[in-house]
Amino acid sequence: MNREEKLFKNTIILAIGTLVPKIASLITLPLLTGYLTTEEYGSYDLILTLVSLILPAATLQIQTAAFRFLVEHRKNNEKKKSIITNIYLFSIPASILVLIILYLVMPISSAFTKLVICGYFLVDMLLGTTRQISRGLSKNLDYSISAIFSSIGHIIFSGLLVVFLKQGLIGAIASLIVADSCAFIFLFIKSDILSYIDVSTISKDTIIEMLKYSWPMVPNSLGLWVMRLSDRLIVTAVLGVTANAVYAVANKIPNLLSTAQSTFTMAWQENASLASDDEDVGAYYSNMFKTMYNFYVGCLAVLIGVTPLLFRVLIKGDYSEAYYQMPILFFGVFFNCLTAYLGGIYVAFKKTRSVGITTVAAAICNLVIDLLCINWIGIYAASISTLVSYLFLFVFRIIDVQKIARLKVDYAQVFGSLILLVFESSFCYMQTTSLNIFNLVFGTVFMVVLNRNMLKALFRKVFIKR
Repeated sequence: MNREEKLFKNTIILAIGTLVPKIASLITLPLLTGYLTTEEYGSYDLILTLVSLILPAATLQIQTAAFRFLVEHRKNNEKKKSIITNIYLFSIPASILVLIILYLVMPISSAFTKLVICGYFLVDMLLGTTRQISRGLSKNLDYSISAIFSSIGHIIFSGLLVVFLKQGLIGAIASLIVADSCAFIFLFIKSDILSYIDVSTISKDTIIEMLKYSWPMVPNSLGLWVMRLSDRLIVTAVLGVTANAVYAVANKIPNLLSTAQSTFTMAWQENASLASDDEDVGAYYSNMFKTMYNFYVGCLAVLIGVTPLLFRVLIKGDYSEAYYQMPILFFGVFFNCLTAYLGGIYVAFKKTRSVGITTVAAAICNLVIDLLCINWIGIYAASISTLVSYLFLFVFRIIDVQKIARLKVDYAQVFGSLILLVFESSFCYMQTTSLNIFNLVFGTVFMVVLNRNMLKALFRKVFIKR
């Protein structure tokens, strides 16, 4: 199996693990927006976002080393045992210590609520770490099935606890705990993780080696947190929790593009790492950038075209203001997709320090725009800062990554396609029936034309071969 075939296979498998949670999120969105108050939904969104800050800092991102180091040592069983054992040995006690501190300082009067929140943080850490290990062991199918378990569980328990039992915010968080616990237990057993736990392989040197790789990813996570959470915190502080709920809803449909990004990025990181020592690495990375760019542009064109319909169907309650943030957020998510591809090259060459530096620079840009503009243009400050910071991050990385591998980019095609997407987003903003129909047709045709070669190859491989 060549590199492209392996990438395609892994992308399809991992697509299941990323698409199903997105669909589940869309299914639960009407439940949460319909049965939680605006304040409760704003708090719920804030708690989920905080997870992305606290746990990476608590574990020094050592779980990211699980994937990269296991890919490198897949044929060495003793090394795999050492990596997995030491990752759990470090991450579990570190997380528990941080959560004890979090419980004591959390500004919430209810002890039970604090326990539920901490419980979700711990389960999320265990599941996330085990998923990274499963991917490193090339058990991508197990990874995707665990995502299905988690997604179906979230739908079922959200309906039970939030809709029928009326448990509000506590019920929404508890449904995540139960669903993720089921997914963790399944993955731990199915991937036979226990067979890799060997106390005789405990090694301070192994932990230090992995931390040298992973700790620069902490600034990266903090930078991404600033770009995601600073918007919400500043909007909440200046405009109130209700405004944060509007902004959170505004991100839901644009973030559907992240489904394609997260699927491809996970498969791409593996392929990029395995190909890093090949002689044609520059040509391979350049070809994959073009393929990836056309795919993301096509997906975004289709997504913009169906947004008016999706918004009416999926968003319940008084969130009409959220619609006007979406055309801006579309491009923010798009440039985030491009930076994730370039981040895969950094991971392949273990240049995690560059990942951290570039992300922190973009985070500072995001924060400055938020603070300068929030009192002037309101929620638009959060949307614009997201777009500008991810654009800055993409430009920074596309220049910096040339030091590692020479990428050839067709800038004429890049700028031309972006101009067309700007016009499509403008039409989406106007909300007229004729323009909405035009966008839907244009987005579909644009997707097919840009990706015709990939679609032809897929057709030949799937149908003609059969």
